[in-house]
Amino acid sequence: MTDNPQPLVAPAKWGLPYAEDHMQPAIQREQSYILAFAVLTIIAWQTEIGTLALMPFTLLATWFHEMAHGLTAMLLGAEFERLVIFAEYSGSMWGIGQAIVAAAGLLGPSIAGCLMIIASRSRRATRWVLLGLAAALAVTTLIWVRSIAGWIVLPLFAVAAGYIALRGNAKWQRIAVEFLGVQGAVSVYQDLGYLFSPGGQLGGQAVLSDTVRIADALFLPYWFWGGAITIAIAAMVWKSLQVAGRY
Repeated sequence: MTDNPQPLVAPAKWGLPYAEDHMQPAIQREQSYILAFAVLTIIAWQTEIGTLALMPFTLLATWFHEMAHGLTAMLLGAEFERLVIFAEYSGSMWGIGQAIVAAAGLLGPSIAGCLMIIASRSRRATRWVLLGLAAALAVTTLIWVRSIAGWIVLPLFAVAAGYIALRGNAKWQRIAVEFLGVQGAVSVYQDLGYLFSPGGQLGGQAVLSDTVRIADALFLPYWFWGGAITIAIAAMVWKSLQVAGRY
């Protein structure tokens, strides 16, 4: 009597393990809920009531956006203080540098968020991403945040991420990383019209939008860059969710 042949197991891509087939529908449902919440968050952000009701996520979105601006500016020799980039970047920076700093605030959080989503394929990577995010939230809050709301909300996100990384089971670690990753990816849409706006008033002074800064430093109108960035973010989020759910 011969033994029954064992089914072949496809090798995991990128060195990340595959889950059992029966888990795939559940993971896809989780991702659908997370994506639906992200869409509702974007819609709510367009109203004053929604912004206030989602204040923790509003502050988290601001943290993603401004940290991407600030860290990129520091790498290029500009100054970063209190989560605010100076209207005119200091230091020697060519037009392409200003375009990079402006684009980083728009695309940086989405790239980081999508990498977090993809990391959810591996429990080890998921745990390290959560611990890294917790540390980043805590350290940057101590160094740059100067508001009471930020001092309260951002450390709470840090504690939650750290607790889930250390004490949560695999399911909740995966959900947490994908949820925070999607929130980071859509953080640019806190003000939906910002990408397609020339700017506005801040403290009584005219402030240019990031897309205008890109257009001024490079070429083509600001609305072109707003549309290109919107398409790029949507494609990145969609692809990262596909990769994360492809077990």
